[in-house]
Amino acid sequence: MRFGSFVFSISGDPDGDHLAIDNTLREVELAEEVGMDAVWLTEHHFDGAVAYADPVVFGAAVAMRTKRVKIGFAVVEMALHHPVRLAAQTALLDNLSHGRLIMGTGRGSAYNEYEYFGFGLTLEEGREMLPEAEELLVKAWTGEDVDHKGQFWNSRFPILRPRPYQQPHPPIVRACISEESTVEMARIGRPVLMGIHPVDTLRHRLKVYRETMLESGFSESDVEGAIDQTWGQRGLYVAESDDEAREVAEGALRRFRAHLLDARIKYNPGGVPPRDPNQPTPPAEMVEHAFLAGTPETVAAGIKELEGIGLRNLLLNPNVGQIPLEQVEKSMRLFGDKVLPLVR
Repeated sequence: MRFGSFVFSISGDPDGDHLAIDNTLREVELAEEVGMDAVWLTEHHFDGAVAYADPVVFGAAVAMRTKRVKIGFAVVEMALHHPVRLAAQTALLDNLSHGRLIMGTGRGSAYNEYEYFGFGLTLEEGREMLPEAEELLVKAWTGEDVDHKGQFWNSRFPILRPRPYQQPHPPIVRACISEESTVEMARIGRPVLMGIHPVDTLRHRLKVYRETMLESGFSESDVEGAIDQTWGQRGLYVAESDDEAREVAEGALRRFRAHLLDARIKYNPGGVPPRDPNQPTPPAEMVEHAFLAGTPETVAAGIKELEGIGLRNLLLNPNVGQIPLEQVEKSMRLFGDKVLPLVR
């Protein structure tokens, strides 16, 4: 199994953004030091949910601070970027990193209307723009004498320079929240980034994904290749005892969810709809589903369980909810020194 550090660095105070960004760069360096395979960057605006905000610009800093790890996006909010500009920026990043880019695409937030309003868009427009944005991105990376006439963009140019380092272009994965969107990607053979789900749900999603690809005419080797690029997600906290890890993880998840909810209440025009009391607590809000937390042995057992259902890649967020940097570093080093030898 491969492991990626999901760099989702909350900053609760605008005056502290610079420190959060510095600490995030340290997390990136640690990820490579301890033996992780990838660093995954994300995009959110205006609320401090991601201190560095722009994964493309921050990705260039990551490329300069690292030599080995893949640099993935989980994800770029595609509607907020002109696809040709994004193609030029990511082609440059692919060259700077000597072919380490994984292009993770998605609409972005399904809840933060204010992010779209800030760029003159709506959530619905963001959803509608995604397929064309991906289409034009690939055209720009690979085409010559491009003449694109679409619903949202018209673009004509001779050739993109520089071309991506990886040919024909960096691998693309799509973030999928629902089973329906996972099935949609399986029909075209595209790998997916799956959010936080219980083990049984992940097992079911992988089974449906595999069956849908085969039914859509893909070969067994095509299916294996797509699943080999598909990722699941968990928070990570490794400690000397299960009780210590659970306590830190519970506090971190509580702070993380509170930050997101507070921003939506403050900035969304309609606030946040009240939760249906008859609906169960979402898995992403439950430590037992959202985290791998415990001693190295406990965390290794959780990884083995996920590997047993066919998951081959795992995004691990080592800093959920502003965990102090020294604790993050200790946890990551325990992961590298004690967990990885048990699972590889």
